[in-house]
Amino acid sequence: MPIFTSALIVRRRRERVRVGRRPSALARGCQAIVHCFLGLVSLAFAGTPNVGPLGEDLLILEHGTVKVGIDRAKGAAITWLSWVAYPKNMVNSADPGRLIQQSYYAGLRLDRKAEGQSKAWSPWSWNPIQGGGVASWARVNEFKRIGDHTLYGETVPNLWDMPNEPAAALMRQWTTFEPGMPDVVVVRCEFIAQRAEGDRWGPAKLSPQEIPACYFTRNFSAVKSYLGDGQWRSETPPPGPPWGKTRPPKNAMAMFAPTGQGVAVFSPTATQNWNFGPHGGGASDDPAAGPCMHVAPIDRVLLGPRSTYRYRYWLVVGTEAQLAARLDALWTKYSAERAELTNP
Repeated sequence: MPIFTSALIVRRRRERVRVGRRPSALARGCQAIVHCFLGLVSLAFAGTPNVGPLGEDLLILEHGTVKVGIDRAKGAAITWLSWVAYPKNMVNSADPGRLIQQSYYAGLRLDRKAEGQSKAWSPWSWNPIQGGGVASWARVNEFKRIGDHTLYGETVPNLWDMPNEPAAALMRQWTTFEPGMPDVVVVRCEFIAQRAEGDRWGPAKLSPQEIPACYFTRNFSAVKSYLGDGQWRSETPPPGPPWGKTRPPKNAMAMFAPTGQGVAVFSPTATQNWNFGPHGGGASDDPAAGPCMHVAPIDRVLLGPRSTYRYRYWLVVGTEAQLAARLDALWTKYSAERAELTNP
């Protein structure tokens, strides 16, 4: 989702359905064969844990404490996060701009309304989004488990500002658990730009990157920056967008529900102020609702037409005390970690 704006104001376009002629007898016979085949495929997958009836939808990794899931239909982004003390999914998936996902910016801001660019997002830079673009979900090339402990996806992202326009890029993502920390998810991201040299967006330009963009359900409304040694700083941004900005000294921020359960994002490669805040009112715990909570660590990167960018981040769940203990340990291990950029 764009850094300074909200997908809720996107003017969604209704798909036009063509009314065709009644199928011939041969066509109806072919349809029956296809339906039979799909039924057999469904049965084949029915016994496969954590996979939808046709092999699509949610692929889950869990070990009895935390459950994390990526969704083939939503760009292989993270669409599920829950744990024993909070068993309901707390990732907001209201549109392709939400989720927990990769999001990047590069090049010039262009007015492409004559080509179908959304008026709400014009002019706009080259902005590949893992989940998808305006009213359109991204395509997934690979979607699988690697061994027993890792979820993997490779995605062709969509450009945010244009419906159904694939970006000249690939996103790869490995999702697993931090060794020895059953309440900590670690995610490794790789972005490969494949733009043509001299395209309309121009050469590399220093731009902010969301590493990653996170959207949680609205009930996780108490926002705190972690200061280290068990100390927190409460943050009170007004509803966005535009989002609030702050610089957490330990590169970690958390959001808590009224139950005291929370989720922290630790992104040691962030170099700028983080974006964060609520959107909409109320205290909904519905992952499909419009109101949400947002947080995005920010790095500024000279992302060129053929750049490759890699980084890691961690998701920690539990009470304030549990988060503090884990964040202190992660800071000790990974505070010196930096993102990798090639071909700027």
